[in-house]
Amino acid sequence: MLNRIKNHPSYIYFLLLFLLVISLLFFKSAPDQAEEKIKIADRTKSFDLSTAFIQVAKQNIPAVVHIEVTERQEIANPYNPFEGDPFFQRFFNVPDMPKKFKREVKGIGTGMIMDAQGHILTNHHVAGGATKISVLLSDGKQYLAKLVGTDPKTDLAVIKIEARGNLPHVSFGDSDKVEVGEWVVAIGHPRGLDQTVTHGIISAKHRRGITEPGSYQDFLQTDAAINPGNSGGPLLNLQGEVIGVNAVIVSESGGFEGIGFTIPSNMALTVAKSLIAHGKVERGWMGASLQDLSSESAATLHLETLQGALIADVVKGGPAEKASLRKNDLVIAYRGKTVVDSTMLRNEVAATTAGEDVTVTIIRNGKKQDIHVKVGNLDASTKILAGNIRERLGIEVRAAAPQDVRKYNLDSNQGVVITWIDSKGSLGKAGFEVQDIILGIENQPIDNLQTFIELASSMKPNQKITILALDHRSGNVGSIQVTVR
Repeated sequence: MLNRIKNHPSYIYFLLLFLLVISLLFFKSAPDQAEEKIKIADRTKSFDLSTAFIQVAKQNIPAVVHIEVTERQEIANPYNPFEGDPFFQRFFNVPDMPKKFKREVKGIGTGMIMDAQGHILTNHHVAGGATKISVLLSDGKQYLAKLVGTDPKTDLAVIKIEARGNLPHVSFGDSDKVEVGEWVVAIGHPRGLDQTVTHGIISAKHRRGITEPGSYQDFLQTDAAINPGNSGGPLLNLQGEVIGVNAVIVSESGGFEGIGFTIPSNMALTVAKSLIAHGKVERGWMGASLQDLSSESAATLHLETLQGALIADVVKGGPAEKASLRKNDLVIAYRGKTVVDSTMLRNEVAATTAGEDVTVTIIRNGKKQDIHVKVGNLDASTKILAGNIRERLGIEVRAAAPQDVRKYNLDSNQGVVITWIDSKGSLGKAGFEVQDIILGIENQPIDNLQTFIELASSMKPNQKITILALDHRSGNVGSIQVTVR
């Protein structure tokens, strides 16, 4: 019977009809999938890569400038190899020579015009120490620029030119919305090659600990080609919006190796606006020492997560203590935003306006609760932080005086002088003495008292740090490792 049906002429028609009905039912049951395919096709059309990079370049090249700086540097005198050696001074009659001499060096970088008034955003390491700043626009016009303000902690600076008429300027995007894998475009002047355009993707987000430990970092990582001279230039999305300021590359050769870092536009724009308004960056302060949560501390506190920022200590008289935050509280959210680690929380607090009341979500004794903190001003906290440093490092310090600069041939405003030391403290045990001069911490130079206080206060408990110091007895400079309490 079955064989007769299969051999019947109409069998093939019934089979085809059956398959057609099944196909229609399948496509009817998946309208969402079809719609999603259409949406993806639409997005592909709107970002045709054959023209997208061209449009981004055309839109932004006029607002990207070439910066040439002149900087006066002090360097060791190479013709004075026997300075301080009495044998050669006596028997070879070597004349007294200066330990250092000044020279002028030139450097190049990139910047982006922020507004029609001529404010230009660039890196601190491009314009921060310049005695002369020259700006070349894409149309060939050249201007002298003045420094509006600089922020070494984020490696950002704003300069300004006076030009007639409205200037072309960039627009800024939301760097928090940037996705890993997203196409990006870099524009700059690598090795003096003006208006160079390169492209790549966002390789990673939230890269920290790349440069100085006391800086405020939250880099985007990109594989777009960035070379010396690109510093201060924009990283753009395919809508032509700035989502980062190119700042750092990781390279053994000194050139492009596919690992570049850019300062997120949200951070850059906040810093730039503060520099334009006040000439400096005013940062918020919570008055708490923070550290990342380790497996051991999580087990001790009976926590099931390694995400968040653990309060290692609170500063007496600081905002955290006044709000009843305690040691071993785990901060999991700040102003409703999930806290990933201690660096993220530190950056979020720093970006908060002093005097603002914020909600901090913590876990204490296994229970989640909200605590309201009135954020303080970091600059105004110097006296409180100085007391904290006395406890953690066992020293008191003052800014280097003009007589110190002359006696030890220092740069002006270089270092802090120890005025009191606890022999049982971290530095006392390491052999430091009163009148010794601290010149740097973790490869970051101490250029004033505020820098020292910020750096020292940012160190985590039990952290080992390297201090560059000058021995007041011999005048010798060396590095010593100590452990912060």
